[in-house]
Amino acid sequence: QVQLVESGGGSVQAGGSLRLSCASSGVIFGKCGMAWSRQAPGKERELVSSLDNTGTAHYADSVKGRFTISQDNGKNTFYLQMNSLKTEDTAVYYCGRCRMGGGAYKYWGQGTQVTVSS
Repeated sequence: QVQLVESGGGSVQAGGSLRLSCASSGVIFGKCGMAWSRQAPGKERELVSSLDNTGTAHYADSVKGRFTISQDNGKNTFYLQMNSLKTEDTAVYYCGRCRMGGGAYKYWGQGTQVTVSS
């Protein structure tokens, strides 16, 4: 069974940085991509970044230029480097694997809280 666990969340002041990690376990059939989404209170889930099987990164307009998705070579771990954080980035962040279509992924972690204060 595939399990994803996020870490690295916490509280930071606006303008600061955080690096989120996603560790995976279990067998995944072939390459299936990876992504980060977030959900703020009262808001719908939003896909913020993804890395497809060609190695191309994609970002939501709201985080372009500030966030970077990456992965460890040969390891089941990937990251979201978040710089120049804004209060609007406050949300629970989830990592996902294996895209089903659009922003839907087959596997999601439990999430890690990111709180950005002014």
